[in-house]
Amino acid sequence: MAAEIPDGLDRRVAALVTEVATALGARAHELTVALAAALSDAIEDVRDGPLILDLLGASVESNLEMLADTLRYGIPIEEISTPAVAEEYARRLAQRGISLNALVRAYRLGQQHVVDWAFSEIAQREPDSRVAFAAGQRIVASTFNYIDRITEQIVDQYETELERWMATRNTVRSVTLEDLLGGRRIDASSAEASLGYRLRQNHLGVVLWSANHGPSGADLRQLERVVDGMSEAVGGIGAPLFFAKDRLTAWGWIGLGRKVEPVDTDGLSAALRSTGKDLFAAVGTPAASPPGFRTSHLEAVRAQQVALIAKEGARGLTSYADPQVRVAALLAADVEVARRMVDRALGALAADTDHADRLRDTLLTFLTAKGSYTATSELVHLHKNTVKYRVDKALEERARPLDDERLDLEFALIACRWLGRAVLTPPGP
Repeated sequence: MAAEIPDGLDRRVAALVTEVATALGARAHELTVALAAALSDAIEDVRDGPLILDLLGASVESNLEMLADTLRYGIPIEEISTPAVAEEYARRLAQRGISLNALVRAYRLGQQHVVDWAFSEIAQREPDSRVAFAAGQRIVASTFNYIDRITEQIVDQYETELERWMATRNTVRSVTLEDLLGGRRIDASSAEASLGYRLRQNHLGVVLWSANHGPSGADLRQLERVVDGMSEAVGGIGAPLFFAKDRLTAWGWIGLGRKVEPVDTDGLSAALRSTGKDLFAAVGTPAASPPGFRTSHLEAVRAQQVALIAKEGARGLTSYADPQVRVAALLAADVEVARRMVDRALGALAADTDHADRLRDTLLTFLTAKGSYTATSELVHLHKNTVKYRVDKALEERARPLDDERLDLEFALIACRWLGRAVLTPPGP
């Protein structure tokens, strides 16, 4: 609690505060230039183009003038309203996606700058330390109360505008995405402006979803961070495009610039695993320009369908670049037909058991390795004799030789590997 100030001393304190406040109002423009430059240097986000810098300056000056009037005339804090230009500055930051933290920090740094200036003015104007100290206390308290009041209003303005802007932007983005994914003709420049993403480059489509429907599952912010991590893993160019399909599903596009080489699926898997959540991802293959934007996305959606059918048997990452996934995606179009084909092509080998699964996996690898026992043993990390035993045992379970409807055999094995129990025969009682 501040000590009581004698009446005579109090009048001198009040006069000094008024004097400093008058100086603040008179030098508001000069102080604005210095303060705006200091804020621009200290907070990178507020340097977002000439218009934002101009608004920053106008916001600073209007707040300095309002603070000067508050100190000079003793305006009650509860009657103070945010200057219109300061509200507009907050709305523009929200529209540009600049963080609320940057806005609030600017006010706190401005508060410190003004208090330092006021102390310097007091030191020059008042030799009596008692008067100087008391005046300084009043200015600090009034400045704190002013900033506290204004930032509360500014935060409300920012959040209201951000909510409105995001709703409007998402509507525009939804329409633009609908046109792109529907294969309709679009103006690339306008679409890029709506999406905030460059279409005239190579793209990698991503579908990301959470298997945990409870409150402990991933939220959309986490999904967006995963897309960012996946973009970093493959050397994405610029910020990826993120679109929330629903509470548990998101679509993403990673810009690859002119890169056309296959993406690093190991890196994508590592980015996915780093979340520690029950997340799954499907990706397409790199494709160019607006048509490629659509193509890579549709591939990712087809790969996702494979994973959704597999359910608990799905891998964390399903990539359409894998030839087996492409075959599985075709088979996934009609699961019942695929299941009948598996039953016909594999016989007892289609059983949903661990034993049959091991035999199927070895046989499919053997076929992929062009019938080489040596190459298969290296791929599955088993002795060549073990591989031969498993291949022979698989064919025995099938009850048909290897070359009997071999194409159906290979397709059936791929369906079992990627679609899982949806196409397998349940074990008997």
